[in-house]
Amino acid sequence: MTPRSASRPLVLAATSAVLVCLLGACDSASDGPASKAPASLKIAGVTVKKNAELHAALPDAVKKSGTVRVATDVPYAPFEMFVKEGGSELTGLDYDLGQALGARLGVVFKFTPQKFDGIVPAIQAGKFDAAMSAITDNKERQQVVDFVDYSQSGSGILVAKGNPQKITTLHDLCGRPVAVQAATNQLKLLKAHQQECAKAGGKQIKIQTFPKDSDAQLALRSGKVDADVLTKPAAGWTAKTADAGKAFDLVEDPKAPGGYNASPNGIAVSKKLPQLTDAVQKALQSLIDDGTVKKIYAKYGVASIALKSATKNAAVD
Repeated sequence: MTPRSASRPLVLAATSAVLVCLLGACDSASDGPASKAPASLKIAGVTVKKNAELHAALPDAVKKSGTVRVATDVPYAPFEMFVKEGGSELTGLDYDLGQALGARLGVVFKFTPQKFDGIVPAIQAGKFDAAMSAITDNKERQQVVDFVDYSQSGSGILVAKGNPQKITTLHDLCGRPVAVQAATNQLKLLKAHQQECAKAGGKQIKIQTFPKDSDAQLALRSGKVDADVLTKPAAGWTAKTADAGKAFDLVEDPKAPGGYNASPNGIAVSKKLPQLTDAVQKALQSLIDDGTVKKIYAKYGVASIALKSATKNAAVD
C-alpha cells in the first residue's frame, strides 16, 4: 500500500470539466429535496448529536439541501472500503468520521466513489463540496482546496504477534532482515536510515523488497524477515484484522505517533465554501474533544494517528 501523496499526482480541473459544469451538467448543492439528517447517530459505540450553533454556521446551500457531497476513492483500507466486495455500501475510518461530522452538523455527508486523481478537479468543477480520501495536505493542493487536517500518516512497522524480536523503534531494524514493498516511500525510508545504522556502529538493515505488501506480510508470517515496513494506517489495520488480530502486532514508537516521516491528512473542501471549511473544522474539534474521533480511529487499529487539534492547511511543504 503506497501513500497517496507519493503515488497520486495532483490534477487541476480541465477547461472542459468547468465548461460542462457551466452548462448545467454538474450537481448543485441546492438541487433536489433536502436530505433528512437524524437528530443523533451512533458511531463506533458513541452517540453523536447535532449542534444547532454549528448547523447555523453552514452555507445556506448546504443547509437547504441537507447534504455535503463528499468524494472518496474506494478501496484504500482502512480509510475507505466496501462492506462487501462487489457491493456499494461503504465503511472505513473516513466514512465513519464523515458520518460523525454530518451528525454533529445536522446534515448528511453523502459519499460518492471517485478516482483519486479526479477528486480535486471534481471539487473545482462544483461536482463535490469536499473530499475525504486519506488526502495528504500539501502546499500544492492548498492552492486549489482548503484542508481541515484530522490525522497524520507516515510509515509503520509490522511485526509478528507478541513482537518476539522486541522491536520498538526504526533503529531496532539495523542488522535485521526487513520486508518492504518496492517503489514506496517506505523503501526510501529504510535506505535513508542505513546511514544512521552506520553512525551508531551497527549493521545495515537487510532490506528485502517485494512487488506487493501482501508478499511482504507472507515473508513476515514465515519468519523470513523480522518486520514489514508499510504505511502506519495499513499496518494498524492489518494487525487488527489479519487472522482476527492473532498474526501481527503494530510497533508503537511514542516519538513517532503518526509513523515515521508523517504528514497531515486532511478533509479537502472547496475554496468556494469557506463557511463549510470553518464549520467542519469546529465540528471536528468538538469530536476530538469529546473522544469520538479517538474511538473511531481505535475501531480501525490506528488510534495513534489522530491529531489532537483540527488544524487548517497545516502542511508547510
